[in-house]
Order: sequence, then C-alpha cells, then structure tokens
Amino acid sequence: MDSETGMRAAYREFGGELLGFARNQLGDPQLAEEVVQEVFLRAWRASDSFDSRRGSLRTWLYAIARNAIVDARRRREIRPVVAPAEEAERDRVAAETDPYDQLLARIELREALDRLSPEHREVIIEVYFLGRTCADLADELGIPASSARSRLYHGIRALRGILDENGWLAP
Repeated sequence: MDSETGMRAAYREFGGELLGFARNQLGDPQLAEEVVQEVFLRAWRASDSFDSRRGSLRTWLYAIARNAIVDARRRREIRPVVAPAEEAERDRVAAETDPYDQLLARIELREALDRLSPEHREVIIEVYFLGRTCADLADELGIPASSARSRLYHGIRALRGILDENGWLAP
C-alpha cells in the first residue's frame, strides 16, 4: 500500500466490491464512486498505519469505506437538494461551455473501444450507447442472454482497464 503499484493492485482487487458496498449503502451511484475514490485516497495517506497482523487489507479498506460513507451521508444531508430542472440546466450549460473536453473524451473512448475484441465492443455499443437490452441483443445474435451479459461484463472490465492504463480514468 505504500507504492503506486500496491495501490493500483488494491484498487483492482477491491475497488469493484467497495463500489458495490457504497452503492448499496448510499443508493447513489455517483456518490458511491466519490466514496470509493475517497477510500483509496485515505488509504494512500494512511498506508503507514496498515498492519497486516491486525487484519487483512480488505477489512482495513472496508473500515475506511464505512467512515467515508458516514461522512458522505452527512455532507449529503447538509447540501441543499437541487431541483431536477436546475440540475439538467446546469449539466447542459457545462456541456456547452467546453466542447474540447467533450471531443477529447469521445476520442479517448473511441480509441479504447477499438482495442476491445469485436464481440465485446459490439455488446457495449449496443447496450450502453444504443439503449438495447442484453436479451434483445442476444436474440439478434443467436446467443444465450447470459452470454450477452457475460460479454458486457467482461467488455466493460477490459474497457476500464484500457482507460485506466492510459490514465483516462480519474484516480
């Protein structure tokens, strides 16, 4: 945990399950992502306090996650609730103000998608960008729905790995 390589390995191993834990506790996927980032930031800063004789890395990270979730709930209670129309307008304005960031993000995503296998790329594009269900796509491709879901899962995992490898994901 005291090196970048160690942190990356810990994130790969426990990031997904910590994200699921945070989502279940908070009910907000975006806030859950913020919490997981905060968990690994706190772990990095306090890496010298981790003692493997007292517990596993997993339990240490979950303890940090529980505290971060409590903090996130408190912050959420303090913040005023933004009306959906105001939030949509704010998102629209933000999207219009920086077209270069949008273009760069699209280019990065396209390059990452091009590095996937054709099967994974097809399922990701059809489900995430065209709004199709795995069941509909599976029928069209003549494969079981479970195979389509598996391709989607493994494709997203590979896509995240590519984006992370290129430094395109937030730390």
